Order: sequence, then structure tokens, then C-alpha cells
Amino acid sequence: MKNHFSLTGIFGAIAVLGLALVGPTAQAQTFSIDWSKISGGGGTSTGGVFQVTGTIGQADAGGPMTGGSFSLTGGFWSLVSAVQTAGTPPLTITHAANTVRVSWPATGTYTLQQNSDVAAAAGWATSGYTVTTANGTNSATFIPGPGKLFFRLKQ
Repeated sequence: MKNHFSLTGIFGAIAVLGLALVGPTAQAQTFSIDWSKISGGGGTSTGGVFQVTGTIGQADAGGPMTGGSFSLTGGFWSLVSAVQTAGTPPLTITHAANTVRVSWPATGTYTLQQNSDVAAAAGWATSGYTVTTANGTNSATFIPGPGKLFFRLKQ
């Protein structure tokens, strides 16, 4: 008696074995970076569970990259941040053109303080920016320089 092997049977067995070895597919996130740029310098910014590492370089042509509720603007890094102090009104920081506006409700006598190193407790000093009051809101508007600048309110 002769044993007959069919090529179809062998290829079918290999295909079944191949499918059995393939694991479940991984689900990818829907985020993407469509382009990148290599420049000199760099730094990392963290907040909550997010971290962004970037480079210092020339300003990019065009506007920010946006997707969902996120926006990323290329160019020189500058960090202006609010440090919320318990018991004081909330600070808000907004950006328009090349200026930054730090504002808070005019609900008491608070002094705007600034620090270039949030970890240096002794580095907090009264801000030199002019504070104006309009429509129940105090604000200071300025053109940010390079580096980091943190603000808080002190009573």
C-alpha cells in the first residue's frame, strides 16, 4: 500500500499551524505624530500622567498641531505656569500672539508672586509685572522670556 501526500493537504496543515501560532492582535491608540524636527537642546515637561520631551529650536512655520483636546505648538520652549495655593482664588494663564496673561478674580487683597524655580521655597518674590483690575478680574500681561516662570498668589 502506498502513502499519498497531497500538496493541498500539506499547505493546509501549515496554514492552520501558522494561524494557531499567531497571537491576538494588539490594539493601538489613535494618536499620531505626522512629522518631526531635530534641533539643538531639549527638556522634559510633566504633569499628571503625561510627559512631553522636546527640543529648543527655531519657531516652526504654521500653527499648532491639534487633535482631540490636545494642541502642540513648535518653536522655542518657555514655561509659564500657575501654582495653585490653597485658600486663594484660582490663577488662570492664557496666551495670545506673543503675550501671556496671568489673571485671577479680584476677591481680596492678594499679591502676585513669581519664581523661576518652583522647588526653591525661598525664591518666591513679588512679581514686577503691572497688575490691572477690570470687570472684577486682576491680571498681569507680559511677553515671556526664555526659561521657566511660575506664579502664585499670596495673602
